[in-house]
Amino acid sequence: MIKLYRTLLLVSGAALIATGCASGPQYKEMASSIPTLGADHGRIYFFRSSSVLGAGIQPDIKLNGAVVGESKPGGFFYIDEPAGQYTVSTETETEKTLSFALNTGETKYVRTSISMGILVGHVAPSLETPENATKEIEGLKYTGGTTATQAAQ
Repeated sequence: MIKLYRTLLLVSGAALIATGCASGPQYKEMASSIPTLGADHGRIYFFRSSSVLGAGIQPDIKLNGAVVGESKPGGFFYIDEPAGQYTVSTETETEKTLSFALNTGETKYVRTSISMGILVGHVAPSLETPENATKEIEGLKYTGGTTATQAAQ
């Protein structure tokens, strides 16, 4: 009887973890369909490593106050925006922010990482180097996203 409960607990836990992870095509499956960057825009990639830690915590990612996607473990998305100043924010118990300038033709990589909080984990954005980010994104799944301009409409 104990073995049955243990098995059910393990299967339930695995199912819960699987539902919290990103679904969609892997980067390498869709890379060729990513459009070239517009002449007056920059690109921002948002990504989060695959991890069991905090898998159920998937807050919205906001860019200048507009929701552009979600921080999903094992997932990434990108948006193209005009050059300018941007603030990325995520919120669970507390709001975490990151501000940066995006230049025309530039690509920025924003990692969202989970850390321990008092009641709920915190998801904080940080800039990542292109070398590290591109290696990691190759193994992640595309979760989609929307431009801040579309989100504001």
